[in-house]
Amino acid sequence: MTEAYQPNELRGARDVSGLRFGVVVSRFNSFITERLLAGALDALERGGVPAAQVDVARVPGSFEIPLAAKKMALSGRYGAVIAIGCILRGETSHFDYIASEVSRGVMLAQMDTGVPIIFCVLTCDTLEQAIDRAGLKGGNKGSEAGQAAVEMAQFARGLGKPAVSASKATRSRKPR
Repeated sequence: MTEAYQPNELRGARDVSGLRFGVVVSRFNSFITERLLAGALDALERGGVPAAQVDVARVPGSFEIPLAAKKMALSGRYGAVIAIGCILRGETSHFDYIASEVSRGVMLAQMDTGVPIIFCVLTCDTLEQAIDRAGLKGGNKGSEAGQAAVEMAQFARGLGKPAVSASKATRSRKPR
């Protein structure tokens, strides 16, 4: 690659005017999720997002996050949604099923709606690991999620509305 070769770089600016943000937070393991929420809200505030432009939806557990996040995204009100939860490994395989389906559900909700959904669901082996990621040694992953939401909302806005799916485009064509 030569020095003259300079591709266009697409990035989210830091202009949050007119953007709303949704946050879905699990009440289960609230000792952790409330810390993550505080970090996310702090990052949104530092990113210039007024509190009036942020809605927080509380759900019983992490398994309920994908549905709530998708409904928020489908509403058309939000530039980005943050999904906050904490799943701790226990003595059974329940952890594996929940962690897998929550991550898959959030990814599918994001792809289905075209709205950035920031994944801030901790999947930790121990409570100590979760505590570290919610504000101690590992920083606050909620804060990182808030920063990512601001950037991705602006990035998505800069690229415009999602393209019409191929199946919808085919149905809307008139026969020749």
